Amino acid sequence: MTEHATRARPWATPLIAWRDSAGDHTSDDSREAQRHVFAGVRLILLGVTAVLQVSLGFGSLLAHPHHLAARYSLAASVLVTLVCAFWVVRRKPLPTPVVVGGLVTMLTASAVATAVLPTHAHFGPTHWLWGQVGWSLLLLLLDRVPALLAALTAHVVLGVGQWLLAGTPDRGEIGNAGVVVLSVTSLQLGALLMTRFMLRNAAQAVEVAAERERAATRAALAEQWDQDLRTGFAGQLGATLPLLADLADGVLDPRADDTRQRCALAATQLRRLFAENDDVPDPLVHEVTACVHVAERRGVAVSLAVSGAPVPVPTDVRRELTGPLAEALSAARERARVSLLRTGGEVRVAVVADAGVEVGTARGRVEVECGTYGRHTRMEARWRTS
Repeated sequence: MTEHATRARPWATPLIAWRDSAGDHTSDDSREAQRHVFAGVRLILLGVTAVLQVSLGFGSLLAHPHHLAARYSLAASVLVTLVCAFWVVRRKPLPTPVVVGGLVTMLTASAVATAVLPTHAHFGPTHWLWGQVGWSLLLLLLDRVPALLAALTAHVVLGVGQWLLAGTPDRGEIGNAGVVVLSVTSLQLGALLMTRFMLRNAAQAVEVAAERERAATRAALAEQWDQDLRTGFAGQLGATLPLLADLADGVLDPRADDTRQRCALAATQLRRLFAENDDVPDPLVHEVTACVHVAERRGVAVSLAVSGAPVPVPTDVRRELTGPLAEALSAARERARVSLLRTGGEVRVAVVADAGVEVGTARGRVEVECGTYGRHTRMEARWRTS
């Protein structure tokens, strides 16, 4: 069986999970940034609304005679501002009942104050509430743009309709009304556009910060993977280098059976380590096959039987399962039979080889059983999945 494997990216799976969590984290950060923008702009709108009510509202009431209904309308608008201030100063979003109640109150107050105006007084100094209502609507509906645009449109249509029903305006009054309507609504729509611009910049800033965090995390994961890989290689080479040094110094005889077995074990362990870092659908079978191939290159006839569907096996457990297998195959002389059994409850790696020596010991979560029967050795490594 030939397996085509590419170099693995061990961090790929955790990185995918990290990206999912990072996406949620970015969304949370974006929503938090929006809340900060809305809270800051609402504080400004609260100040603008309060200043207009004091300067234009009370100033107009003191400078010009007004119907009692107009005074009640001013009191209602001030009440709405005070209620909104309870949440705005704490940088909290306005509850829906407050928004609905404030919207109805402001539109009603504007209609009432306009209805009791003297003839030809529309859009003049005594009609101050008409311009101030738009800022209150911005304060209430800043984060509900469709509802805000609908409310502003309804306010303009209602005010203009009441003005037309009050009498037939002349050309000068029409011009004056157009200037007032255009200037007031332009300022209010400009404030809305500035808010949307700030929201977009905040979202872009969050995205840039998130991308930098993702890049830093990818770099850290890659560095950690490289360090783990080097550590693993160093651990295997740590056992191999003394063997090579003894061979080079003539301490070991290459023709001795013990030396050849140690070399075979080192080669098998290194080949299994390389296979561990291959990106394959079934890593355990791939690593077992790598150990088998090394034995076959030494001339050992090895048969491999695999049964059961693939199950996820952690990397450290695969090492513990294949470690005794590598020892048994490196000690085999002519023949070996390897079997891999996977069930819902356990994974078994077994080998029968003409080794004649006991191999393998219990390793962490893996149970190892080994026995010799004449010139043959039987070893079984078992890992319980639950």
